[in-house]
Amino acid sequence: MLNRKPLFPGVIELNFQAGEVLGCNVYLVYDADEWLLIDIGYEETVDSFVEIIRQLDFPLSRCKTLVATHADVDHIQGLAKAKAILKTTVTAHPKAVEPLRTGDTLITLAEITAQNLKLEMPPVDIEHQVNDGDIIKVGSLEIEVWHTPGHTDSQLAFRMGDVLLSGDNIYRDGCIGAIDAHHGSDIKAFVKSLERIRDSGVKWLAPSHGPIFANEPEFMNRTIDRVKGYLKMADFGTLAEGWPLMDEWEDEVADGILPEGLGPVSS
Repeated sequence: MLNRKPLFPGVIELNFQAGEVLGCNVYLVYDADEWLLIDIGYEETVDSFVEIIRQLDFPLSRCKTLVATHADVDHIQGLAKAKAILKTTVTAHPKAVEPLRTGDTLITLAEITAQNLKLEMPPVDIEHQVNDGDIIKVGSLEIEVWHTPGHTDSQLAFRMGDVLLSGDNIYRDGCIGAIDAHHGSDIKAFVKSLERIRDSGVKWLAPSHGPIFANEPEFMNRTIDRVKGYLKMADFGTLAEGWPLMDEWEDEVADGILPEGLGPVSS
C-alpha cells in the first residue's frame, strides 16, 4: 500500500502522489471511504490512476462520481473507460453534456486538422449536471461548484474552504487556459471569472495543470489586465470586441495622412 500524500485535508492530486506527471492534474477528494475524482485525463493513463487509487486503499466501489471540469480532450478522454472500471457516474456542467455524450472531436479539441491532430473521443453519458452554487457532498465534505466560463463555456471550479480547485482558469506562471473559439472561449467572461477568483478570499489555487500557488491580488491583476487587453487585439479574431487600429486607419484614410517621413508620391 502507498502512504497517502494529501495536499490539503481530503484532497490528493494523483500525479503528485505518483511522483511523476502522467497528464492533467487529477484530484481525488475523499472523506473516510467515500471519494470522487475531478478530471481523469487521457484514456491511456486511466489504468495507472486506478492502480494508484487501489494502492492508496480507497475501495473502488466507493467512487461517488467522476467530475469533468470542462469538455477538453486532455481532461476527459478517459471518462468512459474509468466509468466502466469504477461502475460509477459522470458529473459535468450542462454545456459539457452534448460534446461528452456525442464524443464531439471539434469542441473537445480532439481533432485539429491543420495541426494533423486526431484523437479518439469516446462518448460517455452524463448522469449528473451541476451549475454555479451547487454543492457536491463527499462523506461530510461539501464541495461548492463554481461556473467560471472563459476558457470554455463549461469550465467549472470547486471551492473547499480556503482552497479552489480552479480548473484551467489560471496557472502559477500567470498563463490562462487556451482561448479558442472552437471550444466556447469568451474573453469578457474570462475576465469576470478571474476577478471572481481574485476577490473570493480563497488562499490557494489548485489548477488543472501544474503546481498549486497562492491567490495573490497583485499576481491576479497582472493576468487580468493582460486578458482585458485581448479584447482590443486582432490576435484573437472574432473573440475580440474591436480592433482600435481600424478606427485609426479609417480616420487616416479620410484625412490622407501618411507616416512622418513618407511624403506623397507623384504620379
